[in-house]
Amino acid sequence: MADNTIEQIAPDDLVPWSRNARTHSKKQLRQIADSIERFGFTNPVLIDRANRILAGHGRVAAAQLLGMATVPCLRFEHMSKTEKRAYVLADNKLALNAGWDEDILAAELGALLESPDLDFDIGVTGFSVAEIDLCLE
Repeated sequence: MADNTIEQIAPDDLVPWSRNARTHSKKQLRQIADSIERFGFTNPVLIDRANRILAGHGRVAAAQLLGMATVPCLRFEHMSKTEKRAYVLADNKLALNAGWDEDILAAELGALLESPDLDFDIGVTGFSVAEIDLCLE
């Protein structure tokens, strides 16, 4: 198990999972970087004993894009090689299996757009202007 201690590790000292099937476009990495700049690094990178990334490849690449000296990491040492292989896939796929409550999404995006203290680009949510417009229609 993880000991729940967040370690600060240089992004260049982390090793990508060699068979990571998830890809990140330059546009998406820029979105992640913008989110990190706006909200901070809110989700630690999950790593194993050898500093191999189990979850957080995009966050690490975005941190490198931003020139961050370190990123928060949470070390997991209880998984076998087979479990790690399955977890890397599960971490990426399970989030994709979720849906959206369209009414709540529209209400939240509308509330953000109407907020008097919105002092940042709404695109930091990951939604494009076209997606927001379509959702609000």
